[in-house]
Amino acid sequence: MKRLALLGSTGSIGTSTLDVVARFPARFEVVALAAGRNTSLVAQQARAFRPRMVAVAEEEGARRLREELPGVEVLSGEAGRIAVATHPDATTVVGALVGALGLVPTWRALELGRDVLLANKETLVVAGELVMALARRTGARILPIDSEHNALHQALRAGAPEAVRRLVLTASGGPFRTFTAAEIEHVTVEQALAHPTWSMGAKITVDSATMMNKGLEIIEAHHLFDVPGERIDVVVHPQSRVHSLVEFVDGTLIAQLSVNDMRFPILYALSYPERLPSPIGFLDLVEVGTLTFEAADEVRFPALRLARAALGAGGGLAAVMNAANEVAVEAFLDHRLRFPDIARVVEDAMGAAAAHGLHLETLEDALAADAAGRALAARLIEEWQTRVSG
Repeated sequence: MKRLALLGSTGSIGTSTLDVVARFPARFEVVALAAGRNTSLVAQQARAFRPRMVAVAEEEGARRLREELPGVEVLSGEAGRIAVATHPDATTVVGALVGALGLVPTWRALELGRDVLLANKETLVVAGELVMALARRTGARILPIDSEHNALHQALRAGAPEAVRRLVLTASGGPFRTFTAAEIEHVTVEQALAHPTWSMGAKITVDSATMMNKGLEIIEAHHLFDVPGERIDVVVHPQSRVHSLVEFVDGTLIAQLSVNDMRFPILYALSYPERLPSPIGFLDLVEVGTLTFEAADEVRFPALRLARAALGAGGGLAAVMNAANEVAVEAFLDHRLRFPDIARVVEDAMGAAAAHGLHLETLEDALAADAAGRALAARLIEEWQTRVSG
């Protein structure tokens, strides 16, 4: 039996993970949960799955939960998240926190040699080289839950690493796939949150709309599979049935297809190297009918270009890019920044950071680059707001 510590239990990946776990009670046990501020939902989860430990973002919420959950150890803040990730009874950690928040808990779990099922792409964007080196030292396995990287993981089992010609990440194209550059200048928060294919949290949904999620995934795929960035391509696939492909040197393309449901990659990662029978249906190819593919436009969606530049530069620039994006997306969701200005803030922050150089040799370096990116983006947004109001 795999004993799970789940980071991000109340988000879309967390709730989907618990749905899968509930269907296989003889195979998986939940020993610890970490959530944000949704204390009512995590209390329900704790009553259903009976973990030994629960952590939430704030101490006030933790105090309420201690009264509601007698016999459960309840913690708060980063110390709580780390305690969940390193719980002595856990064999496997599911990393489903949103943003760079997941880096340190994931790092601590890997230090102990725990297997990590990773949905938090920012961990590898911020400190990918360091994280993968740590996993190699401790013997920990990192299995991707992101549908695209999970698909690549499955497709790569079809051939030897040296036979891989390129990786192909698929993108839905988001809600603005057919918008002109002029139309993108005026899109609203409500439009950006109306994803045509997936139901996700607000930050990830906006990243899909800007295609920053694909940029982050290029960097993540590079670190996970040790493939150079120039051999990782992105194609737009509006139906979102082909979750990614691997092209081998003999011209063969191996694709992974399934229903658009995150429980499929979660089930694969939880059960790996086995395959458990699907309790959630199968893909009907006749019903799907047509699969189409389009080129990704790096002019209308400059986040792709920025991510490639960050990966090529190395060091801490990807951490700055990710941090600036998180700050800019939050400002957009708060109606303090226009949609196209998200990428502009990120590009300006990267330019300012690159001028000073950013080394990436330790976890502390990665955290410092993250902090620098946040500070730069916050300052840029404030300057832009001042210009607009003036």
